[in-house]
Amino acid sequence: MDIDAPLVLLGGLSPATFMRRHWQKKPLLVRQAIAPAQPPITRSALFELAGQQGVEARLLTRTDGRWKLRHGPFTRRALPPLNRPDWTLLVQGLDLHVPAAHELLSQFRFVPEARLDDLMVSYATPGGGVGPHLDSYDVFLLQVQGHRRWRIGPVADRSLVDGLPVKILRHFEPSEEWLLAPGDMLYLPPLWGHDGVALDECMTCSIGFRASTASELAQQLLPRLAEDIEPPSRDALYRDATQPATAEPGRVPEALRGFALAALMRVLDDPRALDRALGSLISEPKPQVWFDAGEALPQAPAALVLDRRTRMVYDDHHVFINGEAFAASGRDARLMRQLADQRRLPATALRQLGEGARDLLDDWAQAGWLHAEETLNV
Repeated sequence: MDIDAPLVLLGGLSPATFMRRHWQKKPLLVRQAIAPAQPPITRSALFELAGQQGVEARLLTRTDGRWKLRHGPFTRRALPPLNRPDWTLLVQGLDLHVPAAHELLSQFRFVPEARLDDLMVSYATPGGGVGPHLDSYDVFLLQVQGHRRWRIGPVADRSLVDGLPVKILRHFEPSEEWLLAPGDMLYLPPLWGHDGVALDECMTCSIGFRASTASELAQQLLPRLAEDIEPPSRDALYRDATQPATAEPGRVPEALRGFALAALMRVLDDPRALDRALGSLISEPKPQVWFDAGEALPQAPAALVLDRRTRMVYDDHHVFINGEAFAASGRDARLMRQLADQRRLPATALRQLGEGARDLLDDWAQAGWLHAEETLNV
């Protein structure tokens, strides 16, 4: 992707300009970001998908001002009739199951893969919505069917209405209002209040992004750092030959505390250990994601493509794929980075890989993480 070229998707802005002017700064409304707009999935196929195990689906209904939230899977009979107003079906991770949704999500890869989360689809009957709320992450709201009225604004009071199954803002004062038709798109930075209400049978795609708090990130990284520790051949053993007799046996010895701190700092001071932990974490698929076993690569595939469920990133010294870390350098590293960036590696590049890298790709193919293009079914 040429990040300096204007995109219709961004209203004529280049990705570089959009990131500089709007990303995490201010909203952007784009009329006809995608034209002609087509839902990535039909209504009947969406309802069928919401009934499958391993698909994250939620049903939100409102009756006489009372909200009710249920979690899937749902049989078709469990969903309200189409002529009933004020209900919404939310299906998360549509890109994991539907090729057209994966292709749509890929148009937003001017944002780092490490931040890109998934594509959620919201199907609603007239009056359907999730109420005024805010998200802790950036979101693109793309209208693909019907019409939805959006009210947005900065939020000074983040208090929520008590006793509801959804997080609805108690005091929401919108500053702007728009009606989105198929093909229109609204970008919102984190913590911007928004309230979308369907005016007719409506389908909206939400492109969301990963956003961890500092505490959450530390909690996720520390176990991975611990798993990465390889004890040296002669690991230091705690010794306290100078420990005197104590009249306070319950007190933690200061020497033991110092020993523990030094052990921890040795791990934290290793930048490669942190790199491996962070890359593995970022590339870890969601818990409900699984891969079907694949096949060994043919001798001369036309190209390799990553499975749509695969997450692959890299840094200066490693490549990471689906939660696993691999050291990489030289020409092989360059080609692996190309695969991560483009999600495809042509035959000309494949022929340049070393034997070890080729064997690694073959292992990934048998795990179902990538596929030969001529047998592509992802």
